[in-house]
Amino acid sequence: MQPHKILIIEDDPSLNEQLGHLLRSQGYVVDQCLDGDDGLAIALKQQHQLLVLDVMLPGRDGFSLLGMLRKTCHTPVMMLSAKGAEEERIRGFSQGVDDYLTKPFSRAELLLRIEAILRRCYASTQVSSAEFLVLDQLEINRTEQSVTANKQRLELTPIQFELLWNLMFYRGEVLSKAFLYQAVLKRNFGDHDRSLDMHLSRLRRKLIAADWQGERLRTMHGKGYCLA
Repeated sequence: MQPHKILIIEDDPSLNEQLGHLLRSQGYVVDQCLDGDDGLAIALKQQHQLLVLDVMLPGRDGFSLLGMLRKTCHTPVMMLSAKGAEEERIRGFSQGVDDYLTKPFSRAELLLRIEAILRRCYASTQVSSAEFLVLDQLEINRTEQSVTANKQRLELTPIQFELLWNLMFYRGEVLSKAFLYQAVLKRNFGDHDRSLDMHLSRLRRKLIAADWQGERLRTMHGKGYCLA
């Protein structure tokens, strides 16, 4: 299996070099640049499995670069920023960011988030090949599109089924709204869009009604959702 190829677009030379060294030490193939315009050109010409993208860049900022990239390319993007404002995170997710990491961050967290993105985005064949998942008396059959909790058949909508399937398959991992909107709703996450919250709430109520622990479907504010 070929190592994943990552492009780092970060204008701080010291941080750029540190990130490159860290990712290479983990076996990734890494390209690096310091400028938004150069980063866009490289991203469009070459095949990368992930972009690590800073918000504040010379030439073209991260949001502008992302907007141009998403017109023709769906490469996963992790956005880095020194700002932690919710409005900025929402803006990033609404434009197609897969994850958002606020500086300063730990090396361990960065690596775990990168691994999570790569698993989510490049394990689709694994997800589609799995047919049956079981968790504490909760059973889901993808072939039959059926779900039972404590041997009670649940009547789920197709969206609720896909939401539960993804959360069960990636149990314990926080799935970003950007990822779930693409995987479940088949569209980009939009500003002030609360559709997924509604579907998750209804799914949770159906599980509780069947005496299963629906509270294990957790909303991680500012991050996404997970099944504990």
